[in-house]
Amino acid sequence: MSGWVIGVMVETADEPAPVRCYFAVGFEDRAKAEWTAIDGAAGLGNVAYSPVGGLEPVQALTALTPARMKRLGLAPGEVRPLGRALPRKWL
Repeated sequence: MSGWVIGVMVETADEPAPVRCYFAVGFEDRAKAEWTAIDGAAGLGNVAYSPVGGLEPVQALTALTPARMKRLGLAPGEVRPLGRALPRKWL
């Protein structure tokens, strides 16, 4: 593994409830990837601190292999916001 796809629940002004935003993070260490995704999400709004609708506020969805990162253009150490829609090609 060389990276992770992380989902972070964020409270935004334009949504009545927290929404999940997705990030691709080029760190092998899962905890470091999760904290890096939280840092990226903090610019979008307040990060939820408890589960929302049964979903954890921060969740690693899948690990990325070096080959997959290369194919999708994610560099080691890079953080790429993937938006609010489930990033199927990254999973």
